[in-house]
Amino acid sequence: MIRATAALLSALLMATSARAQHSSPTTDAGVEAFNRSFANATRTMNNAATLALWDDDGVSLLPSAKPIVGKPAISKFMTDVMASLEGAHMTKFESECHDIHVSGDWASEWCTEHQVVALGGDKPPFNGYGKMLLVLHRGVDGKWRLRNEMWNQALPPDSTAH
Repeated sequence: MIRATAALLSALLMATSARAQHSSPTTDAGVEAFNRSFANATRTMNNAATLALWDDDGVSLLPSAKPIVGKPAISKFMTDVMASLEGAHMTKFESECHDIHVSGDWASEWCTEHQVVALGGDKPPFNGYGKMLLVLHRGVDGKWRLRNEMWNQALPPDSTAH
């Protein structure tokens, strides 16, 4: 029994190692197309377009919040946010993604983003920076969708750094 377990563990480690060797930073036209669609949906504050980029079983992990699990919960969250921001509009959105790793039908990457949202009235605009870790899954239709998102705040870039 111990020998069989050791052999199984050895086989799993070798398989994991082989997969890791094939999961190196790369460019993938499909992932890059997903990133453009994700940025455009965010830039236009288009909930329907954003939701279309999520996997049915997607999970969003936001700071100081419980996990948001599944497309219906993600849709409700986005609807609630937009209702609280009535009249707001995005005036600036920039994002850049790094270290795209693709392994079969799975991909991961991390991104930075900066957005400025005019809130209307006499409220000052929201000017925020963030970092995201994204896990994507390619569906049977060949399209990449967001399976997991983890987001946190970031500091503005240091303008004195070279």
